[in-house]
Amino acid sequence: MRLGASAFTSEEMLVALASDPAVTVRAAVALNPATPHDLAQTLAEDPDERVRMVLARKIAGDLPSLSGVEQERVREQALAVLAILVEDEAVRVRAALTDVLKDMPEAPRELILRLAQDCAVPVSEPVLRLSPLLDSCDLLRLLASPPHDAATVAIARRAELPEELSEAIAATADTEAVRALLSNPTAQIRESTLDALVSRAILHAEWHEPLVRRPRLPSKAARALCTFVASHLIDLLAQRADLDPQLAADLRRRVSEQLAAPRAVSAVATQTACAPWPPGSPSLEDEAEVIAAARRGDARGAAYLLAVAAGVPITLVERAGTLRSAKSIVSLVWKAGFPMRVAGPLQAVLAQLSPAAMLLPGADDQFPLSAEEMRWHCEFLARPGR
Repeated sequence: MRLGASAFTSEEMLVALASDPAVTVRAAVALNPATPHDLAQTLAEDPDERVRMVLARKIAGDLPSLSGVEQERVREQALAVLAILVEDEAVRVRAALTDVLKDMPEAPRELILRLAQDCAVPVSEPVLRLSPLLDSCDLLRLLASPPHDAATVAIARRAELPEELSEAIAATADTEAVRALLSNPTAQIRESTLDALVSRAILHAEWHEPLVRRPRLPSKAARALCTFVASHLIDLLAQRADLDPQLAADLRRRVSEQLAAPRAVSAVATQTACAPWPPGSPSLEDEAEVIAAARRGDARGAAYLLAVAAGVPITLVERAGTLRSAKSIVSLVWKAGFPMRVAGPLQAVLAQLSPAAMLLPGADDQFPLSAEEMRWHCEFLARPGR
């Protein structure tokens, strides 16, 4: 072992030691900086993966020092060894390469591309997340055909992610990757992409806090978020320095009202929803109860609560859901005396509408339909035979 590790051991002796029956001796030769790269090619096919692992780390770590014309031949020999090791059947050997090369600017681009496409997560994930050699075209191709389920999440966590990649990730069905994207403070996200994600977030509670904490949040997105996120997140929204002053004041008022609201059991919950009940002004407790039912996917409970508040039979609410009519649901929310922010979760749970098909609030949480139009929709639902 001492001979195998010594920089003064002759090349002939190193060649002999490279085939020693003891794995520790062969590993010492693999780690020796004096071991020539043509001998390293022999060690790259050693039967013990531990020898190949230490060799991978050593050769990959040598690359930054192998620059210049005088080192060209040695660099070519080192790359030949790495070409063998990157195809090694042992994940630990390929992962050892990744550990050294993942953020190395001097790494060979071809080698990085091969590691990025590896189907083993420990091999490709760090490269996808950290390598400066992967450009947007490379990453878009990898998003289109990811090597494994964790690949999109890894790309979403890259520093300074450009807008086109953020848009590609946002367009996927990978909810964990979208959450990683929203949690990435350096990711550049277009306003239109952020608006689309806010619309989809009605059905993804795990996106709410990352959205609220985005470094840049347009007023339109903030206004839409405050219609369905939890109270403590509305409080966070209200504290943002970049928020429109009028919207911030409205959010602070809303938080104060919620804190001051009595905790008694809501009158809405005790009503019999099958019978008409004259609509009044529902309390914040009533509003919270309806939203909570919608968020937990309790369509029947949410329908009953809306029917009671609107003073209509439960069958009328169910009819609006069967028709999958966003305007009908919004009109019933208006008739019930609830604010427009209640309509988002109810459109999702009662009518099973996609975010693109939903009606969103106007400025200052205003209803997007006129009172006359909403009255017509309520009367239409109540017509016999409908």
